[in-house]
Amino acid sequence: MTIDDALRAVVQALEALGTPYMVVGSFSTNFYGKRRPTKDADLVIELGPKTISQLAPRIAPSLRVIPQMSFETATGTTRHEIEVVGTDLKIELFHLSDDDHDQERFRRRKREMLTDHEAWVPTAEDVIVTKLRWAERAGRQKDRNDLQTVVAVQGDALDWDYIYAWADRHGTRALLDEIRASIPPL
Repeated sequence: MTIDDALRAVVQALEALGTPYMVVGSFSTNFYGKRRPTKDADLVIELGPKTISQLAPRIAPSLRVIPQMSFETATGTTRHEIEVVGTDLKIELFHLSDDDHDQERFRRRKREMLTDHEAWVPTAEDVIVTKLRWAERAGRQKDRNDLQTVVAVQGDALDWDYIYAWADRHGTRALLDEIRASIPPL
């Protein structure tokens, strides 16, 4: 089973349960930027009282829901993990937080075609705002690289007023300006 297959199975199960979600992380940056390989898929879910216990029997037998919830330091949220049995692939289900931007990006999400199936994804602007926060907090080079590719590919199609408003609010404007300046003109 590939990570694409695993993501499709989890998305189908969440939709069957009526659980609101959106695909974030590398899958959303791959959608708006340049595709890079990944061994995990991240989703933000609006967790209902029984979602996790009801999810397990609805996914492929090659997927196993880890029953223990954990705390994720980069995002400051709780999460559940689903492993692809016999591989190092995993799906992470992050609980929708009360953070103002998390709530806003979830509200603005849209339905798009990911690889070979439809799924809910954040807007390109919200991918950038979130990646800016992660790059600032965690200092990971892959977040900076993801930002560069999304900004380079989306360019003038982006709502820069929206992005700058959140970057100013989060204190990530300098990083955004640095990323934009690092992209060579076409």
